Amino acid sequence: MHKFVAIVGSNSDDSTNRKLLQFMKRHFAAQAEIDLVEIKDLPMFNKPENRQVPAAATAIAEKIDQADGVIISTPEYDHSAPAVLMNALEWLSFHIHPFVDKPVMIIGASYGSLGTSRAQAHLRQILDSPELRARIMPSSEFLLGHSLQAFDDEGNLVDQQKLAKLTGLFTDFQTFVDITKELNHANEVNRKEVQNVNWDKL
Repeated sequence: MHKFVAIVGSNSDDSTNRKLLQFMKRHFAAQAEIDLVEIKDLPMFNKPENRQVPAAATAIAEKIDQADGVIISTPEYDHSAPAVLMNALEWLSFHIHPFVDKPVMIIGASYGSLGTSRAQAHLRQILDSPELRARIMPSSEFLLGHSLQAFDDEGNLVDQQKLAKLTGLFTDFQTFVDITKELNHANEVNRKEVQNVNWDKL
């Protein structure tokens, strides 16, 4: 059984992105183990001179290292991923590199009708950066619009077409994870390159 880390890309206590991940954890429990991870308590990234990474960030990095893949659920603020999520990714690429060649599935929920399409596109660019180098599952947007009305009182998705798409994409992600395990011939070089990034000159 696959083990996934699911990052809640919001610091809101009432985030529908958290609800979406909580639903996935329950609904796909027979297929995979999903561990929800919060990022809202991470300090603001400030590129510390002593290169000290906060314990909360290293704990998340260790979970990602041990996981088969990562699921990130992002809101959309101003056509972009939220600052709290970008802050987390900055810590997770500052002298620690858990995302190198790690399979990632991006999803998102928003109150509007378009879901989080622009935030997801932005997040793909960030995760593909030289400091992160994640392997993002291609052609796999899951956009949950009108998310305040998307769940019933038990936290289940009510739109069966959306559920069918999420189920298909989650199955595809598991296949993507298995395929990615075979695409590891440059992993050692990739890790050396990110370790050699000179943050003092960035």
